Amino acid sequence: MHWPFCAAKCPYCDFNSHVRHQPPDQARFAQAFRRELEHFRVRTGPREVTSIFLGGGTPSLMEPETVGALLDAVAGLWTVPEGIEVTLEANPSSVEAGRFRGYRAAGVNRVSLGVQALNDPDLRFLGRLHDVAEAKRAIALARDIFPRLSFDLIYARPGQSLDAWQRELGEAIDLAADHLSLYQLTIEEGTRFHVLHAAGKFVMPDPDLSADLYALTQSVTAQRGLPAYEISNHARHGAESRHNLVYWRYGEYVGAGPGAHGRFVEDGRRVVTFTEKMPETWANLVEANGHGVVGGEVLHRSEEADEFLMMGLRLAEGIDLARYEDMADQPLSSKRIAVLQGEGLVESLGNSRLRATPTGMIVLDALVADLARTD
Repeated sequence: MHWPFCAAKCPYCDFNSHVRHQPPDQARFAQAFRRELEHFRVRTGPREVTSIFLGGGTPSLMEPETVGALLDAVAGLWTVPEGIEVTLEANPSSVEAGRFRGYRAAGVNRVSLGVQALNDPDLRFLGRLHDVAEAKRAIALARDIFPRLSFDLIYARPGQSLDAWQRELGEAIDLAADHLSLYQLTIEEGTRFHVLHAAGKFVMPDPDLSADLYALTQSVTAQRGLPAYEISNHARHGAESRHNLVYWRYGEYVGAGPGAHGRFVEDGRRVVTFTEKMPETWANLVEANGHGVVGGEVLHRSEEADEFLMMGLRLAEGIDLARYEDMADQPLSSKRIAVLQGEGLVESLGNSRLRATPTGMIVLDALVADLARTD
């Protein structure tokens, strides 16, 4: 469920997030979520929910009562077993952290904090509203209240050296409970950083340094017991994000709220849904039509195979070759696999699975494109 509102728009962010000078009517949006979920319940039929993710935007701008209303809506429509993973994304400002006990009482059992950096100059550069002291207080509070915690950091920042990142990463691992999401900074079109970077206001690390920073990240996290299970996500064994594994293992999910995407099987075929991005327009559509869905498609099996390949090769566990063959109606080219193995980009796991090597992960987009070729 996507809560699209933020207190400020970060200059690197190209997500569907919106700043409002007047707080949104949370009761109205909660009711709209309920109605859109009812629409999806008709389309999915009775199912068992395996995880719930409240993403954003900044879901921690919601009152705990709003979070509770959204979770109650899900539980009233599908089967929700006791103890499933329920994650809420949060920003570590002290005001939002004060709501944590209310979120836990509402049913949230995992929080994902957008820390992004552990030094104040870089937090200011990244447009964050918190400082390091607030971030550490929020981490400590979250560890005290929630059974599970993750937080994000962005690296490969302008001027960042290998030594500086190694120190910062070590400090993050000391603070972490059992999961870290570590993303390289990228310049996305349509963001403030895109404009500033084009104007020469800052310089990004060169590709070789970025590759070295990635390799250092993998090495340090593995040594400290938080190995990568996905290209940017690191966890102790058993602490992986169950919800995100649904995406990467190409499972089914409903996406509700402004700008949310979903993929689920309907009448025997996998469908894609996406909703209106503008929050108020989405709410108007839901009130008029019962949902804010503005587009979608039915995927061909070959398209499913391509998506499965793209998502699954992000994982350390790789992909099930038989599942790919079933979707694509043909196996991956053994000749192409052999060439990529010779280049050190992929490796076989027994006779049934294929995964990208650490070197392959660095060039994953090109690797996937090469494997998916049908010529």
